[in-house]
Amino acid sequence: MQAYWTLTRRELAGYFLSLSGYVILGAVMFLTGLSFILLLTGLQKEPTPMPLTELFYMTPFFWLILLLSTPVITMRLFALEKFSGTFETLMTAPVSDAEVVLAKFSAGLFFYVVTWLPLVGCLWVVRHYTNDHASLDAGVMASTFAGIFLLGCLFVSLGCCASALTRSQGVAVMISLLFGVSFFLLSFIAKAAASADWQGKVLASFALVDQMHDFARGMVDSRPVVFYLTLTGFFLFLTLRIVESRRWK
Repeated sequence: MQAYWTLTRRELAGYFLSLSGYVILGAVMFLTGLSFILLLTGLQKEPTPMPLTELFYMTPFFWLILLLSTPVITMRLFALEKFSGTFETLMTAPVSDAEVVLAKFSAGLFFYVVTWLPLVGCLWVVRHYTNDHASLDAGVMASTFAGIFLLGCLFVSLGCCASALTRSQGVAVMISLLFGVSFFLLSFIAKAAASADWQGKVLASFALVDQMHDFARGMVDSRPVVFYLTLTGFFLFLTLRIVESRRWK
């Protein structure tokens, strides 16, 4: 475990001690703030009984932030190591392949969570200046961030897998973005092809848009939770196998 924590701190330093990490944070903060400016402008014209978390989710900025930020966050995890020539040095250190994969995933996921913290500030500002404590329910907020975290687990694991496939950070971004957009579009296919047979039920499991909408409304279903965690484990397993494949060459 000591090696795992050391590697995790090393990866986090790569985010917080580099310009790229703060560029990502700044971009996400800008998009989140812009979404709330547009949201509040719309509420001046027409009030709504929906919770703020659901209103934010219904803007296009939520999926824009998710789909664009995770590839950029994860592109450096393995690709930069391979490009700079430090990957082999890392893998010959007294650490297991699983510890390397888990440490890089944990660091990427932690930074992903940090990028969403400005959302808490935006929600608090709206609640403070409207003097409406019912506008921001703690349970709804907790379920929303649970959904954001679970989606982050899935997309960060996708990014880890994409970064492990190549030594180019640009290629890693494109592969991760392709995976992420594919899952996003599959949500609409699942909704259009909904049926009672087993094929329809399998497709319904990929309805990420509807599932996250439920989280934003305060509804927590155990089925998407298990689904996200299972897919996360699957892509981390693939990443581990890709890392171990160097021994076969």
